[in-house]
Amino acid sequence: MIFKEGTPLYSYEVIRESGENVMYFNYLGASFVPSLADSGEVMARTIDALREEPNVSRVVFVQQRNYSYDFSQVKMIMEIAQLYEFLTKQEKILSVEKLAVLGADYQSAYSFFNRIVNELLRMDPVRAYREVKNMLFEQRAYLEHGKNNKEYVQILEKVVKRFEETEMIRKANKFIDDFALEDRGIYSKIFRADVMPNFTFTRMVAKLPESAEIVKQYWIAKGFDKSLVTIFFEPNKTKPSYHLSPPEYLLEEDHHMLLNLARNVLIEHRPTAEEFSDPERTRQVFFNVARDLLTDLANSKGIQVRYEDLMRLATILVRHTIGFGILEVLLQDEDLQDIVVNAPVSLSPIFVRHNEFGECTTNIIPSREDADSWAAKFRMLSGRALDEANPVLDTNIELKEASARVAVIQRPLSAGGLAYALRRHRSKPWTLPLFIKNKMINGLGAGLLSFLVDGARTILVAGTRSSGKTSLLGSLLLEIMPNHRIITVEDTLELPVAAMRNLGYDILSMKVRSALTGESTEVSAEEGIRASLRLGDSSLIVGEIRSEEAKALYEAMRVGALANVVAGTIHGGSPYAVFDRVVNDLGVPVTSFKATDLIVVANPIKSSDGLHLWRRVLQISEVRKQWKEDPLREGGFVDLMKYDVVEDTLKPTDDLINGDSEIMKAIASNVRGWAGNWDAVWDNVILRKNIKEEIVRFSEEKDDLELLEAEFTVKSNAAFHEISKEVSDKFGVPKGSVVFSRWKEWLEKETKRVY
Repeated sequence: MIFKEGTPLYSYEVIRESGENVMYFNYLGASFVPSLADSGEVMARTIDALREEPNVSRVVFVQQRNYSYDFSQVKMIMEIAQLYEFLTKQEKILSVEKLAVLGADYQSAYSFFNRIVNELLRMDPVRAYREVKNMLFEQRAYLEHGKNNKEYVQILEKVVKRFEETEMIRKANKFIDDFALEDRGIYSKIFRADVMPNFTFTRMVAKLPESAEIVKQYWIAKGFDKSLVTIFFEPNKTKPSYHLSPPEYLLEEDHHMLLNLARNVLIEHRPTAEEFSDPERTRQVFFNVARDLLTDLANSKGIQVRYEDLMRLATILVRHTIGFGILEVLLQDEDLQDIVVNAPVSLSPIFVRHNEFGECTTNIIPSREDADSWAAKFRMLSGRALDEANPVLDTNIELKEASARVAVIQRPLSAGGLAYALRRHRSKPWTLPLFIKNKMINGLGAGLLSFLVDGARTILVAGTRSSGKTSLLGSLLLEIMPNHRIITVEDTLELPVAAMRNLGYDILSMKVRSALTGESTEVSAEEGIRASLRLGDSSLIVGEIRSEEAKALYEAMRVGALANVVAGTIHGGSPYAVFDRVVNDLGVPVTSFKATDLIVVANPIKSSDGLHLWRRVLQISEVRKQWKEDPLREGGFVDLMKYDVVEDTLKPTDDLINGDSEIMKAIASNVRGWAGNWDAVWDNVILRKNIKEEIVRFSEEKDDLELLEAEFTVKSNAAFHEISKEVSDKFGVPKGSVVFSRWKEWLEKETKRVY
């Protein structure tokens, strides 16, 4: 909330927001930062307001920064307001009839209680309590020495009891011996405001709790827009906390003022759907406007702004006007996998899933205004409906530094209103060497998959949500040689199409209608897959198989199995679960399912304490063709590799080692020198394994993670194929030892250009 010019200082207004009453105090123009902990006047003013407006869930002090106190803290202040009402109106502690029984103690008791109630209670309730308690000790001592003041002791005991029934005093008693009587520092142990700039509605806990055990700190982003992330644990909590300190919450007061003024100007222009069709260009235009506007405002106000500060302020302004606010800051963190905003959005923090620490609670509490703004922008970006008739929206967000898949739900599906789940994509495509380094797959598994992709097989990557199946599918795309055309079909764009295009791939992305949404102008996934078959000889990659498109995909598999790779992802925890879903749930005929050559199962595994998750490829299985009704009962699934939980690695089965793989034999039958020669086929798989592992080893030796990325992977694969051709021309087959030796020479030469 922004108070209008001329609003009296210290006035307040109660506004209904997201099902709660919020009390806003105007501290714009005040010469101090409003704080319940630091200021007795602020505390007294708040207590007086809550006596008039008792049905308040949150209190916000509005300044260049806003300081928000949640319900648990407001409740403590409310209890003190109620205590004041009790002492003055119910107990009538200062009335003649109440104190007349004290006789000679009347005057001193009246003076004492008058000071407690009318001076201390509202400004410093902890001190008021301590002084009442001290007086009780004093009067009890007098009573023990024969002074007739029993009634005075009884009154004091009742008042002390009322104090000790309040949450504030219960909390304060844990620290009371550490602070002098007049020291307000004790309130910093009790009250902590969520801080938010005036140009955003998102609340943020700025300070770390004193009990925090910090386990990691790091910066995200670079230069003038970097943010500090702190991961910490608190006692008796199993879930770690993810504490974000973005630049917009750490600005100087003058800079806050400039942003507030500039936002009021820019907010008048809301981007249209046409402008959002090219979001990167729109953001650049707004950035230029914001930078010039901030410069003019700074000059008019006589504020000196350095170039770096100007760029920071312009970036923040764009983020909180046409952008997605704090979501964009979170998406800068490459260690985050998921960002979850639950409904009702203003009543719970954002949760994230961290690569290293799993699910974490954050210090960020978004607002209904933010949630509504994000929904409107996602509707414009996607061109899809989000309303009561269409309460689900699947789309994606593309930023310069990050991208993510976005799922939005609203009423009536979400009883609490808007809720969001964002799955962050890695900034660069995943590669098989990266997965080897992260232990999702080992070298032999990577070599086997590389061989099968080269062999133009049909592959389904299966797994649960968050199993890494889409990332694994993306890494397999890089094993396709760039001289082969690729067509991708997705309802929400997740595969690394843009990155592959930049690497020289001939790749076409097709965006189709989501199976979870209603009618739209988009083409269905089924029609998209069928259309792809008319676009020439291509590898076909389907982002996720959900519904009716499964039948069309199997048509493509049956057409494409002899020419190029056909692959996709599907939910399922085992080969038979995939069969059950494809045949029984999605209606694909049993005979068509046999077009599947390979099922790769990836799933998270848990630690014994239940606190950690790791992604692993658990199974690589081929689908044989000689069964009729039930592949599990009739031996239609043959494992080539299986995960060993004790050794935490994929291990080859006897069927693979002994060459009893019909799929690999089928590949070999079309290659000169491999037909009927299992040793040569196995030698090629081991060669690919050795190359992938050597890249990982070499990157660790040189401390160069770029060797694991897509650009170098594509170069390495090209060198491998070129060397393999030269060796085959000479020996009839690409002898592994010779190819590997020459490839290592290439690796040394290629990396010497850098080192």
